[in-house]
Amino acid sequence: MSGVTVRPVTSADAAELAELLNAIIARGGTTALETPFTPERLDAAYLTGPDVLCCHVAVGPDGRLEGFQTLIREHDIPADWGDIGTFTRVDGIQKGVGTALFAATRARARAIGLKGINATIRADNAGGLAFYAKMGLEDYAVDRARPLKDGTPVDRIRKRYLLTEGRAG
Repeated sequence: MSGVTVRPVTSADAAELAELLNAIIARGGTTALETPFTPERLDAAYLTGPDVLCCHVAVGPDGRLEGFQTLIREHDIPADWGDIGTFTRVDGIQKGVGTALFAATRARARAIGLKGINATIRADNAGGLAFYAKMGLEDYAVDRARPLKDGTPVDRIRKRYLLTEGRAG
């Protein structure tokens, strides 16, 4: 996407990003998140709260927030890893947004001394699986038949990106 810039998130972004994320949740089929967010809850959980390691936003040439990527602490991965989530507008042009966000997140993860990045993606989210593979994340585990709110079992694919010195990227 030409003209997109990436910057760290601020709490002032929470209302627009809650709208963006809630549209993804309402559409269904991609995120494991199923309950809409208030701006305050989104800010605390994924933008600037105590478990957020970093979060970046992609800003379009018109100033609209086109997407965000968060890296948080998660109890079921190693303590020196971050758990990543990437969200882009359902009505936006997504080309290049995720790549730009990942470059910023990867650089910050290295700067704060993390050893790896985990992504847990619904098995039926072909776009998400393809995006993280394109970013260099590799499959390492599957959480089988994790139920959605309606009880539908959906596997979760775990991918990892190791932030070692010898790794390209």
